[in-house]
Amino acid sequence: MSTTETITKAIPALRVIEKTAMNGFNGKDKVENPPQVQVNGRTKSGKKLNIRSYPKFDNLEDERLYRKQHLAAAFRVFADRGFDEGVAGHISVRDPILTDHFWLNPLSMHFSLIKVSDLILCDEDGNVVEGDEPVNGAAFAIHSQIHKARPDVHAACHAHSIHGKAFSVFGRELEMITQDACRFYRSHGVYRDFRGVVLDSEEGRRISKALGNGKAVILQNHGLLTVGGTVDEAAFWFISLERTCQAQLLADAASVAGYKKILIDDDEAAYTSLQVGGSEKGWLAFQPYYDEQLAKTKGDFL
Repeated sequence: MSTTETITKAIPALRVIEKTAMNGFNGKDKVENPPQVQVNGRTKSGKKLNIRSYPKFDNLEDERLYRKQHLAAAFRVFADRGFDEGVAGHISVRDPILTDHFWLNPLSMHFSLIKVSDLILCDEDGNVVEGDEPVNGAAFAIHSQIHKARPDVHAACHAHSIHGKAFSVFGRELEMITQDACRFYRSHGVYRDFRGVVLDSEEGRRISKALGNGKAVILQNHGLLTVGGTVDEAAFWFISLERTCQAQLLADAASVAGYKKILIDDDEAAYTSLQVGGSEKGWLAFQPYYDEQLAKTKGDFL
């Protein structure tokens, strides 16, 4: 009997490719719905081990607090990785009670200082409903349109990270050159119509259209934006996308010396994306960062 416990999610059926890949893996061995979390889930004696998952709440007030706590933690995580730049950058999370409202960071507070009590609640028209500080105009223009267009999206992240900005100038999608890049296989777009600071809702709608049903969009000459069903998921996709852009830039630079990049073919990239790019995997992957913030700050952001 297998000792592997998995977390799975309903996903579109994958057409099984009956071929032998160059690496010797036989496509017939692939399951249509591969597990998103690959672990040894039992001890030798057979005791079942717990796998962390998104909690269930007794009431929506508790879920609201949870979302706000993880939003505040995400800002701290972004600060640690240098994703801050002045007043640029914003992360939003949908309110579970007022579902057409979302929580954002105050305009002029550094990511590293944000606490739950500092978060600002805005309605879909950009009015501050709770909080004493204004919010970034671009944050409202972009996030409000994404939240309207994508009911499945409960969080969105945007920041001017270094490698994301650098890669964005090419106005192109990522190549599938690493396992991590496969998280974004056919799940990211490019918004190529740069028009300066985003301040009107129409441009927000165009960005939302470029995002489509994916988890990320590269904003040409601007930066990165990711979304998720939880703020944890959206934040981890951003961290991963930034690092994937860095890897792409390094690989492109090395290829100038004559080294040939070996790309992951479409069949393998599609299958791998099911293993590494699901919502449960995204949520789980952020938990070590959340734990780190709890330990480092002794819960100062709560």
